[in-house]
Amino acid sequence: MRPFHVVEGAGCVLARDNVDTDQIIPARFLRKPRDLSTGGYAPYLFADLKRQDPAFAVAADCVVLISGANFGCGSSREGAVYALIDSGVRCVVAPGFGDIFAGNALRNGLLTIVMADAPMLAGPMRVDLERQIIRFADGRESGFTVPESNRSALLEGRDEISQTLAHKPAIADFMAEDARRRPWVQPLR
Repeated sequence: MRPFHVVEGAGCVLARDNVDTDQIIPARFLRKPRDLSTGGYAPYLFADLKRQDPAFAVAADCVVLISGANFGCGSSREGAVYALIDSGVRCVVAPGFGDIFAGNALRNGLLTIVMADAPMLAGPMRVDLERQIIRFADGRESGFTVPESNRSALLEGRDEISQTLAHKPAIADFMAEDARRRPWVQPLR
């Protein structure tokens, strides 16, 4: 995944609570392959909301999305995170997130910031994960906290596999010691 240090760009507002994963990307689009050469799932982001309300729009250059409470609730649809990332969104700010969505976001490099009092204003924004400061479109800055293990994974662009592989020498040592102590549980060669 792509490392996340400082992100600057357009902030967009989706002033709705309980935006579930089916609103982020309707299930019928998940049967399509996520072809990154054609934009991945970006064309399907908020597809039904756009169809129901032609005035509904999240800017094409949106980098930071500010939303209402309980963003990403509903089913455990990783495609919702893919649709946001494929559309260029790198960070979502909301008073709270669905637990599974927040975990999927972390594993795919999408920063989620829990903040109850974020101003619902579109415009240029800056998110600095290293300093854990966000500057909103009105110029106001606010600190945020990300657990250190999550923060370092995002800063370094490490997914779960690369985090595990960082311990490869320790894993090899354990396996060698285990084979020595319990040879009967080792596979036959």
